[in-house]
Amino acid sequence: MAQAPDLLTRAPRLYLASASPRRRELLTQIGLAHTVLQVPAPPGEDEPQHAGETAAHYVRRTARDKAERGRLWMAAQQLAPLPVLAADTTVILQGAVLGKPADRTDAMHMLARLSGASHQVHTAVALWHQGRLYEDVSISEVRMCDLSADDIARYCDSGEPYGKAGAYGIQGLAGTFIAHLAGSYTGVMGLPLFETSKLLRRIGILLP
Repeated sequence: MAQAPDLLTRAPRLYLASASPRRRELLTQIGLAHTVLQVPAPPGEDEPQHAGETAAHYVRRTARDKAERGRLWMAAQQLAPLPVLAADTTVILQGAVLGKPADRTDAMHMLARLSGASHQVHTAVALWHQGRLYEDVSISEVRMCDLSADDIARYCDSGEPYGKAGAYGIQGLAGTFIAHLAGSYTGVMGLPLFETSKLLRRIGILLP
């Protein structure tokens, strides 16, 4: 999604500690001028889950970790001090985290597990501002339709599953797979706008 010309000329009101194009699109959708922090990511597609850590705790921790890395990067680069926003999205099936697929085989396996089943999507939001951390989480229930092996293969051929938690993007072709959604569409996309706007209001950022 291209930014509107007036949005491009506004001074940024926060830093987004995420390279996700979907999160940038959602902030642009609500007219919030922002700058993406080019924070070096840890090795691997996903941060490891700690021993004994539940999926629900994992997603909140990883969002906090991203916000903290963004805050430290802002300070190290001597950037103008602005709030730092981060988020993390996790697909949870029967208590297990389904992260970003490592390859086609992994993507096909994840989609086969999600086929015909209900799962949760947790998206945690973390916001650093003036030495304080503000956080919230969106939890959605999603049910996929039954997917045939051909459905899964064609979807993987599209290239869409890669780089996405649970190997699917609801805003793309996989939207045709979603039989039921209870919760936040933007949360499943990667940045729940309701929870995010609540945090922004708490630090005095009012949306247009």
